[in-house]
Amino acid sequence: MNKLITLDEFIWQKQKDFPFATGELSGLLRDLGLAAKIISREVNRAGLANIIGGADQENASGESVQKLDLLADNLLISCLKNSGECCGVASEEQDSFVAIPSSKNAKYVVLFDPLDGSSNIDVNVSIGTIFAIYRRVSEGECTLQDFLQDGVEQVASGYVIYGSSTMLVYTTGNGVNGFTLEQSIGEFCLSHPNIQIPREGKIYSLNASQYKNFGLGIQNFVEECTDLNYNFRYIGSMVADVHRTLIKGGIFLYPATKKRPEGKLRLLYECNPLAFIIEQAGGLATNGQQRILELESTQLHQRTPVFMGSPNMVEMVEKHLADTNTTTSTIK
Repeated sequence: MNKLITLDEFIWQKQKDFPFATGELSGLLRDLGLAAKIISREVNRAGLANIIGGADQENASGESVQKLDLLADNLLISCLKNSGECCGVASEEQDSFVAIPSSKNAKYVVLFDPLDGSSNIDVNVSIGTIFAIYRRVSEGECTLQDFLQDGVEQVASGYVIYGSSTMLVYTTGNGVNGFTLEQSIGEFCLSHPNIQIPREGKIYSLNASQYKNFGLGIQNFVEECTDLNYNFRYIGSMVADVHRTLIKGGIFLYPATKKRPEGKLRLLYECNPLAFIIEQAGGLATNGQQRILELESTQLHQRTPVFMGSPNMVEMVEKHLADTNTTTSTIK
């Protein structure tokens, strides 16, 4: 029987590979793992605990907030405040970042989407948590500039998917590894070492209800996928769709539309951290013209079109966009 390697053991082993590591990043990853366990427990008992449904309020982007959104957001902020390993956090659910004065000399900041795909909560479909960690650029109490860094500056990113099992996937820029929560011992255990996305994918995932609002390049891409008998899969939770894409290959795309020419998904909370993982697993992630991780970050709730997954399919959609002179920022 192979020995189970827990998340804590794995992080500790990897820390030894860096002779100047001080342990703060390792501590942050362990704290995020702890928060994920608590959120997983609450997600699994949501129907019994009266924490499903809307919270009768909107988030910073004007979208309806679910009760579990608030619970996950508060849990993550509380865990990270108590950890002492980061000087500030930024959440998709908050208008601005939250400085942590008690840890103002810590080296890192954390950005997160506490519960991605929350519209799926009430129907028991996979949802998830996404996070990104950056080394701060300021001194003293953290500032906005600590959070407005390009994705290429991430020191770690990851996600947790709450589905048939709870799984945590993360990277520190040296490959991608996945850990499944073993409920009997309450530990994340290494289950998917050194994840590599298939170079050739045959699954495409997008919100097909917006087909008529897509530019001609995207419409032509969808038509070619249909002609090639590629499989269409769409869950409606980015973390779940990207997780399937990572494991099985294919592409996840959320293009610009007539209604949202700037795109819908958030650069800092969703696209950057997942693009980091996809690239580390051997895939590609772009906005149709430029690498996601090189996009300039200008505001906390910035949005962007996104195309990520197997290289063959990302290159295929980029070709269609180029051939039709369709930009990702303007839909006619």
